[in-house]
Amino acid sequence: MSLVELLWSRLEPWFSPRYAWRRIRHNLLPKLLSLGVAALLWLISTGDERARIEQSYDVPITVRDTTGGSERRAVSGLNPPTVRVTLSGRPERLRELRGANIEAVLDVTGVPQGSFNRPVTVQPPADTALARQTPERAEGFVDTELSRTLPVTISVATPSENSLPRYTVSPTDAEISGPARVLTRAARVVSSPPSLSPGEQRETPLIALDAGGTPLSDVRVRPSSVTVRRVDTGEVPIKALRVVLDDPPPNLKVTALSVQPQSVRVVAAPELLARLREIEGRVNYRPGTYTAPVSLRVPPGAQALETVSVRLTVEPLRAE
Repeated sequence: MSLVELLWSRLEPWFSPRYAWRRIRHNLLPKLLSLGVAALLWLISTGDERARIEQSYDVPITVRDTTGGSERRAVSGLNPPTVRVTLSGRPERLRELRGANIEAVLDVTGVPQGSFNRPVTVQPPADTALARQTPERAEGFVDTELSRTLPVTISVATPSENSLPRYTVSPTDAEISGPARVLTRAARVVSSPPSLSPGEQRETPLIALDAGGTPLSDVRVRPSSVTVRRVDTGEVPIKALRVVLDDPPPNLKVTALSVQPQSVRVVAAPELLARLREIEGRVNYRPGTYTAPVSLRVPPGAQALETVSVRLTVEPLRAE
């Protein structure tokens, strides 16, 4: 008998439905029990892996620079300032995490001054794993760090028409530090505008601004806040009055004008304020387009709190 015939004689009974069914039913209960135990062991052994999920966080980049030397260094123009980090782990662990709990470090140690493009290293917290991060690199500028001292400018909310609040600030100066190319643009340090009642004081943060009033990033302010106190006693006799310009000379004609501001606040005794409806302003008219100061005719015993200017276009009248 050949090998093929021998194998066929052994396998032929399995192709008989009756024989196959009989073999399946043989010791059926132990077989099912063994299958159940195997499935349970598989579920237990892979439970941790199946319970792991992924979650993403926006993580701020921390710049690290341990370069030695006599000059302090600073980084500006960091782009991007954050990275998108995706971690894998158990749901309960990922739910308790925030972006601030994750460390994303950009190391510029030894990088020469100027532009750079460096990798960002993410250190996942315990019991988690880093799945991916976007982007993997960040760019910026390494510069010398400088410091300057500027007086603090108090920024307050617009007062009501019948009030003249006065404030004090402590301390009166602040030190700003940052990269040289940014710090040279700093023009002033202002406090955030608080809304204070008479005699009230409040701690308000400080902001460094450039000449155009835009906040400067990458600049540290020390102290970071000041105490602003309102020292006036409350309401004062004050009233907003519309500014009315005097007429031009007979030989001139005004074709366009814009008064800034259109009204001024005037402080005076209550009985005088009650009689005032407007404030007359005098202008030195001449042909052309120009901006001129307005001389306000304030009654004796009253004081205007704002200065006024006017933008004019004046033409000479043609004789008919």
